Amino acid sequence: MLYLKRTDSDDPDFVALVKLLDADLAVRDGEEHAFYAQYNKIDKIKHVVLACEGEKALGCGAIKQYQPGAMEVKRMYVLPEGRNKGIASQVLSELEAWARELHFERCILETGKKQPEAIALYQKNGYQPIPNYGQYAEVENSVCFEKVLN
Repeated sequence: MLYLKRTDSDDPDFVALVKLLDADLAVRDGEEHAFYAQYNKIDKIKHVVLACEGEKALGCGAIKQYQPGAMEVKRMYVLPEGRNKGIASQVLSELEAWARELHFERCILETGKKQPEAIALYQKNGYQPIPNYGQYAEVENSVCFEKVLN
């Protein structure tokens, strides 16, 4: 049975999943990977959600404050054997609930045009496209989204 675990970026299961995520992104992003990687450090993230089945972590995601009122969704990943089972949506929903509990009004995120599964996930979960923000403002292969939390 799947359960969600709130933790932080020191969790060894999170670290292991992020290594797999980074390997996947290195292939997808190609020459642009180094640019994106500099913004995906995982040290000192206080809000991480793991999706676990028994002792095995199948997926993860994190949020960190981007600005007052806004949490940024980071490091979303599900192992191949856990995909197409709604795990990513469950992780995302838990991250949003956590952001609400912390009195944040919205979640924002950036993903790549070379990650159509991620784009579909966010759209399915009510995220709306927004202009690219911050370090992604002029990046052609980035797509940014926002969801207002009620």
